[in-house]
Amino acid sequence: MTDEDYPTDDPAVVTAGLPYANGDLHVGHLRSYVNADALTRGLRKLGQHAIYVSGSDMHGTPIAVNAAEEGVDPEEFALRHHEQYEATFPKFNVDFDQYGHTHEETNTELTKEFVRAWEANDHVHEKEIDVAYDPDADQWLPDRYVEGTCPYCGEHARGDECDEGCQRHLEPGEIEDPVSTLTGNPAEYRRREHKFLRLSDFQDHLKGFIERLEGTSNAQNQPREWIEGELQDLCITRDMDWGIDYPGESGEAANGSEDLVLYVWVDAPIEYVSTTKQYSERTGDLDWESVWKDGDGEIIHVIGRDIIQHHTVYWPSMLEGADYTEPRAVCATGFVNIDGKGLSTSKNRAIWAEEYLDEGFHPDLLRYYLATASGFERDVNFSWDQFAQRVNTELADAVGNFAYRALLFANRNFGGTPQDAELSDEVETEIAQAMDDYEDALNDYDLRTAGERAVALARFGNEYIQRNEPWKLDDEAAAPVIRDCVQLVKAVAVLLQPFLPEKTDDLWSQIGEDGNAADATVADCLQAPAAEFGEPEELFEKVEDERVAELDEKLEAKIEAASSEADDDGDVTDDEDDASTELEPLADDRISFEDFQDLDLRVGEVVSAEGIEGADDLARLEVDIGHEVRQVVAGIKQLHDLDALPGTKVVVVANMEQSELFGVESNGMVLAAGDDADLLTTHEDSEPGTKVL
Repeated sequence: MTDEDYPTDDPAVVTAGLPYANGDLHVGHLRSYVNADALTRGLRKLGQHAIYVSGSDMHGTPIAVNAAEEGVDPEEFALRHHEQYEATFPKFNVDFDQYGHTHEETNTELTKEFVRAWEANDHVHEKEIDVAYDPDADQWLPDRYVEGTCPYCGEHARGDECDEGCQRHLEPGEIEDPVSTLTGNPAEYRRREHKFLRLSDFQDHLKGFIERLEGTSNAQNQPREWIEGELQDLCITRDMDWGIDYPGESGEAANGSEDLVLYVWVDAPIEYVSTTKQYSERTGDLDWESVWKDGDGEIIHVIGRDIIQHHTVYWPSMLEGADYTEPRAVCATGFVNIDGKGLSTSKNRAIWAEEYLDEGFHPDLLRYYLATASGFERDVNFSWDQFAQRVNTELADAVGNFAYRALLFANRNFGGTPQDAELSDEVETEIAQAMDDYEDALNDYDLRTAGERAVALARFGNEYIQRNEPWKLDDEAAAPVIRDCVQLVKAVAVLLQPFLPEKTDDLWSQIGEDGNAADATVADCLQAPAAEFGEPEELFEKVEDERVAELDEKLEAKIEAASSEADDDGDVTDDEDDASTELEPLADDRISFEDFQDLDLRVGEVVSAEGIEGADDLARLEVDIGHEVRQVVAGIKQLHDLDALPGTKVVVVANMEQSELFGVESNGMVLAAGDDADLLTTHEDSEPGTKVL
């Protein structure tokens, strides 16, 4: 691993978080897989040797629970979904170099090697803990076989995660008021010996790791509380019979118990290594041990933000404990909302992968939307209206319109690229700047900016051809204009390829280039276009308003039908996909202007920021509000890099009543938007103390 800009001399291995093999894919799932695919293709555009690997997560209690409900074997259940994923991903041009699953022999054996290495390095210990037990079912209750109350925030939680509240990982025995999901009866805690990975062994390593880590700011900042606090050991075994057996000295399960297996978050990330190994052995393209053991590779994880802790605390500890190398970057995506509300599979408020294709839309349109609709770590709001707007304005009007009009004129008047004309300084400079911006964006793991820069180049092309009006010129005067335009079309095709792989291949063929757009690098943006090419075809069709209305009606109808069915069944519980936050409804009660004037809103400047010991989310800020420096407590500890906040302008409610939180006095309120605590600031450089009107 290096800290050099891409491209580096070492191969890059890009991974995407493993999908649980227990349900159909929807646009929320597709976001991370599309983004990882686009990032891999983008790195190749820079000249980086890069491969893309992942696999299906076959183990864990959700799969065991769902398989039991169907009355089938967990392996049969999981394999069915794994094969479905293998068939679905290529339909969206998600091109894995290797896609496996965690139940394969390669991953089973490699996982056991990891565990043996931890034991050999004295990182594993055994202790007796409380484990939920259902006396009626006469069965231990691991993870999602038990529900109850989160001991940290008091919200309803599953046995391994507080997914409705603070989103903490929960160890066996932590959940309060446990209830068995098998019988619905109260569970009881019984003592049971389990194996633990001693995370405190890696605390110093993790502190250095989080400082070295590249990727998105949420992946860098969110884990700091755990890493800088008291690390709790990770229980690496579970009481069930579906998974990988804990490796004893002679291969038997730990404690001689056949129903004690490794925790799913042990073998799941090891699949990243296993698929790299499979790819290496299948192709000979790279040495997997050189990448994963010797540090001669750039390892990049693309994940959902709900599993940041697993990839920035557990996984680097697991790697260090087995003498493997750490990842260079972790890029955590936000969630996907549907029409401003949280995606919900139980309410059928989702756009399913197959459903999207059945509507007749090209997969590249969705790829572009998911990769560029917002920054990597921000939530994406999917609506058919916004989808249509971006397809129409950015792809059809900007990219498609420019390419078609330029290539049509070139073909009809010159049979292709005018050969006696040189590329103008203006257009060469514009393309070169786009290349630099594109490379900078990818080195910042910023897909949105990379995609938007390519579209901006097409917009420049539209403006350029309109300004020069070659249709009003004779061939001699029009030739340099069209030469420039064809070069611009070629550059746009190269830069957009990671987002629109199939559409840009069509465009590549239309301009008469050999091979396909995937083989081109950024340097090819300024290579002379082919001399001859045929008449072009339109790349994109616009999505009409009537079509949007029809799609909205279908979505409303299926949500209503799912809600009615849930009401009939008495089922009002959302499932694991309800992770993003719905937009709150607007308040019905209005306030008067006089009431609003009672709020004393002031511009403030953060002087210092530090976390509050013992509080998961709270930070103590010193904020200069012009008249004085106030101490304010804000719930931003996990969502912002506190060290980077000094100097930041914020908006403060200065006449808020004083309060005390975790023993710290708060004299004001800092305003922020949404679950990400997006701090409200000023557009211009207002002085601290300026009143907000």
